[in-house]
Amino acid sequence: MVGALLALALLVGLVACGPKAESAAAAIPGMATSIQNKGSDTMVNVALAWAEAYGQIHPDVQVAVTGGGSGTGIASLINGTVDMANASRRMKSEERAQAEANGIEPVEHVVAGDAIAVVIHPGNPADGLTISQLSAIFSAKITNWREVGGEDRPIVLLSRESNSGTHVFFLEQVLRQGRQDDHTLFSADTLLLPSSEGISTEVRQNPNAIGYDGLGYVTDDQKVIAVARAEGEPYVLPTLETIKNGSYPITRGLYIYTAGEPQGAVHNYLDWILGPAGQAIVRELGFVPLR
Repeated sequence: MVGALLALALLVGLVACGPKAESAAAAIPGMATSIQNKGSDTMVNVALAWAEAYGQIHPDVQVAVTGGGSGTGIASLINGTVDMANASRRMKSEERAQAEANGIEPVEHVVAGDAIAVVIHPGNPADGLTISQLSAIFSAKITNWREVGGEDRPIVLLSRESNSGTHVFFLEQVLRQGRQDDHTLFSADTLLLPSSEGISTEVRQNPNAIGYDGLGYVTDDQKVIAVARAEGEPYVLPTLETIKNGSYPITRGLYIYTAGEPQGAVHNYLDWILGPAGQAIVRELGFVPLR
């Protein structure tokens, strides 16, 4: 179900088709080229690492990286204020329509794979949950840990804020279980946190908490829950192997969007990201390289 997203993205190719557009990062003789890159907080660390490594071999290219969430990056692309928008979810149809109304044809580039890890306090005895149980927990149909193998304690829900691509992906693929006609929402009692670090901090401090995050942000002082697609199916932990073979249920692609086919410095930078050096950084930071 959900794991098919990454597999499909890798099979259909890295670059979507679209009309060519001139990049805002056009080189000027004798001056450094600047590339504006904004978006996903999940991707901000890998984007910073890419920018630093690329700058060492291309000192004439300055890549400015900022986070703010996938929605923020995509909005900036729509408004024409960035060259590259990082997103941990796919663009929505309404976002594409807004971009096209502004004369921008967004082009999607799959740059890495990722898994959403479900994390709890290391002292929590719960070990495995199904997708339907996770949906019931985060929508407050299940409110006590004893209902899912834990102690008699209330469940404290943690989530990224709604502008986060991780939030949107978890809502659509876990709470709504990939069903287009499902309108399940996060419980109103869910604590919305602005960053991956916020999720980690709260999980470490609160023995009743449950949250989710990109696998690259999971630390050793959190307990990762094994997830099953359904009752009776195997419970699987997120690892490089289980993400690549599709056995872990909550996997996704990570994307960069450009305004039209990338040109000039942006084209060269994106090629480098998709090449061996850029994909080595993907692996080093806990994400899944395309090769």
